[in-house]
Amino acid sequence: MSDNKWSANRRTFVKTAGAGGVVALAGCSGGDDGADGGSGGDDGSSDGGTAGDSGNSATEITWVLNPAEEEIDIQVQYQPLFEYLESEANIEIVEQPTASYSGTAQELRRAAEGDRLFADVSPGAVAQIPNELDVTGMRVAYGAEQYFSLITTTPDSEIESLSDLEDEVVASAAPTSVSGTLFPLYMLSNAGLDIGSAPSGSPEDFELRTSDHTTAREQLIQDDRIAAAGTGAFSTAAHVSKEQFDEMSQDFVDISSEYEGAGEADPELQLLAVSDPIPRAPIVSNAAWGESLKDDLRQLMVNAPQEAFEHDSQADIAEALSIDPEILEMEESELTEEQQDDLELVEAHSLWFSGVVDASVEDYDPVAELGQELGLEWSAL
Repeated sequence: MSDNKWSANRRTFVKTAGAGGVVALAGCSGGDDGADGGSGGDDGSSDGGTAGDSGNSATEITWVLNPAEEEIDIQVQYQPLFEYLESEANIEIVEQPTASYSGTAQELRRAAEGDRLFADVSPGAVAQIPNELDVTGMRVAYGAEQYFSLITTTPDSEIESLSDLEDEVVASAAPTSVSGTLFPLYMLSNAGLDIGSAPSGSPEDFELRTSDHTTAREQLIQDDRIAAAGTGAFSTAAHVSKEQFDEMSQDFVDISSEYEGAGEADPELQLLAVSDPIPRAPIVSNAAWGESLKDDLRQLMVNAPQEAFEHDSQADIAEALSIDPEILEMEESELTEEQQDDLELVEAHSLWFSGVVDASVEDYDPVAELGQELGLEWSAL
């Protein structure tokens, strides 16, 4: 993919200004937290044209983002998709980062008529605020429209089954994370443990420590007080051998895009449970936005070529993260420990999904049903 495949303006800005510059732009865009979206016709026709319509000013679209893993600069990760959309439509995407899933849901809740918002959300948001959003599409990772939740422990923990976690400490992701907390709670409940009022309150039979997928995994690895971790498979599957998945879940073997890389990361973790398949996270928009421009952009995402989800090169990612791109050309034996960490960080910033497919609120009924099984009051989360 050549450097001029999509507009270079956004890429140049990220490289020169860094993530702080992008955040500042989002904060100065006007309106309520950058969601004003500028003016234009009710049907979007006056400012939703192609990038070549130089006579019309670009329509501002706010995109609310929150990372699933702490170390990810999600604005860098999303650059290919944003560049593609800005090159195909006369729009300017303004990123609005949030710190959590609940923060993203709050932005959708308060979006008013006239606001133009897309958002990167967890599947749980569809069950949580179904009347405040429209599902743009389901994200697909390497051909898979479903993903998995895992509960893992360390090989030396003496924890052999979920029931052994009674009176222990379990780390998990954010309270409303479907794969990082809700499915782990469901699996623990099915194993006979009393989850109490979790995730909004405390379990009765064990202690739950919520954070994010990366932190939960690292706490399990580094802190002997943590007996197990509930995370999305994208965070921990690389630490679990293929043989363990082969024995526990044929669905994971057949469906999961993480199976191919299973067992490639150190240290090895012991698999305790694998969830049923979960519909992958959607991209959504605020329901009050009624312009035809919204559907035009949805169609662009659903019909986007593969290149729209790929960075030009890992060197571009490295430069955006202020990492020396020369490490990309070095042999593994030549890398220091810090350089190896930097290399893994660059690789982690590839956009995690490879396409968007048509989807609706009904596609996320399994998540809503999960909430019912757990006795959740979605609106209170």
